[in-house]
Amino acid sequence: MTTTATFDVAKVRADFPLLSRELNGKKVVYLDSAVSGQMPLPVIERMSHYEKLEHTNVHRGVSTLSQLATDAFEAARVKVQRFLNAASDKEIIWTRGATEALNLVAQTWGRANVKVGDEILLSAMEHHANIVPWQMLAEEKGATIRVIPMSDAGELVLDQLESLVTEKTKVLGLTHVSNVLGTVNPVRDIIARAKAVNPSLVAVIDGAQAVPHLKADVRELGADFYAFSGHKLSGPTGIGVLYGRLDLLEAMPPWHGGGNMIRSVSWEKTTYMGAPTKFEAGTPPIAAAIGLGAALDYVSALGLDRIAAHEHELLEDATARLSKIPGLRVIGTAKHKASVLSFVVEGIHPHDMGTILDSEGIVVRAGHHCAQPVMTRLGIPATTRASFAYFNTSAEVEALEAAVLKAVEIFG
Repeated sequence: MTTTATFDVAKVRADFPLLSRELNGKKVVYLDSAVSGQMPLPVIERMSHYEKLEHTNVHRGVSTLSQLATDAFEAARVKVQRFLNAASDKEIIWTRGATEALNLVAQTWGRANVKVGDEILLSAMEHHANIVPWQMLAEEKGATIRVIPMSDAGELVLDQLESLVTEKTKVLGLTHVSNVLGTVNPVRDIIARAKAVNPSLVAVIDGAQAVPHLKADVRELGADFYAFSGHKLSGPTGIGVLYGRLDLLEAMPPWHGGGNMIRSVSWEKTTYMGAPTKFEAGTPPIAAAIGLGAALDYVSALGLDRIAAHEHELLEDATARLSKIPGLRVIGTAKHKASVLSFVVEGIHPHDMGTILDSEGIVVRAGHHCAQPVMTRLGIPATTRASFAYFNTSAEVEALEAAVLKAVEIFG
């Protein structure tokens, strides 16, 4: 494993202006990348360049300016294709985020293929974005939701996986990395085992928490659909990606109607473009897509292996330090984890803990993290969650430890 000795964190931090500001009179410690990562200067500057010197619409003009914008926009799509190792850039659809991407699958492929009596298999650690759209579809179609159980450690219990998959299973919905627990699920193995029982099911993977930390090769994983959000991956908000196998995308109906996604329109009939264009009606998020492309350039230059090694060291250090604090319990102790550390402290509500940490300049998330079934399974209402990125340092882990100890003292 690559170590942080080859990772110049100080140089990286210079690309993030927010890290030099103060909050509540304290230097900011940003430990909330699981909710939204920070954008480095090269990403901000690339988007600014578009806005200042290339700003116009795409796919709609013969002007030099329109062609420049279109080229940059489509180049970003190719960068995503290569990042995910998709077979074609036609398999990459721009959305507003992972949530919209997952809804798109449920409301297009799902509506066309799920029937009364069919089953949708989800894991017990899904984010609401990979639960609610399927519940809505199941209610509409008369289908049934089944759930892969989870252990107390925050690992999926896969002993009975084959019995949960039946000939009625149409969808396997699975998070690649849990946003609450940090668990890295064995997605490739789960998909292979499920498809060995029912080869016709489609695997819909929520990769929002995975892509900032590890390589997501959609063909190696065997994913039929894979969704993620730009703002988790050092990019801007308002942009997301849906990867879909081209044969599936071509067979799916459009979701939104309007300009750009049509071949022809008459009062009698409208015909549509192929994938991905038929799913991208109207003016797309041009600057955001270009920004996401720049973010992929940035993290790729750093190296996902080096990022993962650095974040793993921070997670190990933070887990060891916080686990020694009296009354503190780490939530999520899976063997394979990304850099997410959720915890509860006896006698302190997570919101109160978050408030104390905020007063110390430490930015974390407190709540149910849009994963209420996970909280119900573990018998807790909420957690405090610290999430580490490649720009964080061991000194910031020490600051987190000191702030938690201060909260324990205050409430003790």
